[in-house]
Amino acid sequence: MTAQQVPAWADPDVPEESLDPQGVSRRGLIRGAGLLGAGFAVAGIGAGEAAASPGTQYGDPELVYLVGDHHVHTRYSHDAKYDFTQLAQRGAQFGLDWMAFTEHSNFGHADKGAQAEHAEVLKARAENPRMLIFQGLEWYIPAAEHGTVLVPPGPNDVALLQQFEREYDGKLTNRADDTAANELHAVKALQWLAAQKQSGYVDDVLVLANHPLRLGIDSPHEIRGWRDTGVCIGMEGAPGSQGDADPAWVAFRGATNAQRGEYVNNPGTGSFPGYPKDAYRTYGGFDWATATVGGLWDAMLAEGKLFTITSNSDNHRTIWDTWKDGVFPAGQNFDSLGWKPSPTDSGVPQPGSDFWPGQFSRTHVGVTKYGYREVMAGLRAGRVWVDHGQLVDGIDVRVAPAGSAHRGVTLGGRLKVRRSERLELRVTVTSATRPNFHGVLPRLAHLDVIRGAVTGTAADRDSWRAPDTRVVEQIDVRRKTGTYTLRIPLGRADRSHYVRLRGSDGRRNGPGYLGSAIDPAGPIQHPTNDGDPWLDTWLYTNPVFVEVSR
Repeated sequence: MTAQQVPAWADPDVPEESLDPQGVSRRGLIRGAGLLGAGFAVAGIGAGEAAASPGTQYGDPELVYLVGDHHVHTRYSHDAKYDFTQLAQRGAQFGLDWMAFTEHSNFGHADKGAQAEHAEVLKARAENPRMLIFQGLEWYIPAAEHGTVLVPPGPNDVALLQQFEREYDGKLTNRADDTAANELHAVKALQWLAAQKQSGYVDDVLVLANHPLRLGIDSPHEIRGWRDTGVCIGMEGAPGSQGDADPAWVAFRGATNAQRGEYVNNPGTGSFPGYPKDAYRTYGGFDWATATVGGLWDAMLAEGKLFTITSNSDNHRTIWDTWKDGVFPAGQNFDSLGWKPSPTDSGVPQPGSDFWPGQFSRTHVGVTKYGYREVMAGLRAGRVWVDHGQLVDGIDVRVAPAGSAHRGVTLGGRLKVRRSERLELRVTVTSATRPNFHGVLPRLAHLDVIRGAVTGTAADRDSWRAPDTRVVEQIDVRRKTGTYTLRIPLGRADRSHYVRLRGSDGRRNGPGYLGSAIDPAGPIQHPTNDGDPWLDTWLYTNPVFVEVSR
């Protein structure tokens, strides 16, 4: 096996002049965290489970944020077309430190494809020794949508995925219908995964719900049930397929109903009746559950329980790309082989709606060491922020007692304070230092501070409202450049709450879904067929919780 290496930007033996502008910026961030060199040593694949580096009485440690994508498909999915090598090379080109291949469940995949896929993953790892490449699965959740199953490399990773696929996949077990029995089967599936980790069969495993409101079939009580198993740790805050409504691409292919994320649906069979019709569209490219201040994500956070958000490519077919599907040998198909033949270059743009991994959507995971389990531990700890269009190079968010030397508690963490203690939010932004992958230098226009009360376990598990959550401050940062720190007073802590941040390029916003009193300048829907993703970019952070004692 090829030895795992740290990314070039994190390797002090790689001269800075050999790095691209993105690498130079990230070199500065890791140097600032004091982790350049031995402090960021690679954790071996055979090591035990990692835990996120704990905080101390003086606050959380300095973190390095690794850029990744946990939702990528290859020709081992029935509806995708690329080779592993193509996708890994593109991921490296667009700055990914980690990525996960998550093929759709299918009989052909479970019986033959998963094991053959493993050889391809090993090859991709050998060809890209500076990238962490997971082999995962996109699970058809019984009675619901899809989810990423993520497991670190190990002797039983493929066997676990195969058994899980055969026994618990909604499509393979004929459990797609919206019934109580099928909902229970989904919970049992997650409990089974938890048992495999507890027994030591695998070192770790986690699940993330994908494109949760695309069809409206992930009800609030189902999502809460998945969360309560401890295995489903979050959801896609923004789906993939962000190129679907790019106006030039719409015109080229003659589309008539294009939406970012391919969120083109309406309520249907199995949809949760409590979701409004507007929930089936994206807002600034983000799922309604995340984009609505005081909505479903906030309703879950208001219970005082962490639920992480991510943003990924969901790559199947890239817009403007000219590669077409490979041709099956006579008498063969996907189920008989377990995969599709390699694509060929047609020279003509082919149908698609996606960007390459890392090209537009990014999930940033905070770690203190580089490794597979470290990424998973960071995801589970909630040390996560996401952005579109490379809106900023970096952001560090901490809540601390006002005026103290306390380093502060960062994303996903919990700061314990006395009632009436004064708090402050410390935000360090590293502005974009280079043109993004659309050739434009991104500019952050404003940061929104969103605050919500922690009110305890929801009495109604189908509730999607958090009435005490709202934007409490919007900060204009248009004139700020480089790296700068904001210290934002949060007042006295009178009850337990959480704080999260949202940022925007400022080009497309309006009153939030629940009204301007709650969100005066939030993301909004785009017109059908007119959703240029590069002109409507946002970032979101996970929350920091504050626990107030008497």
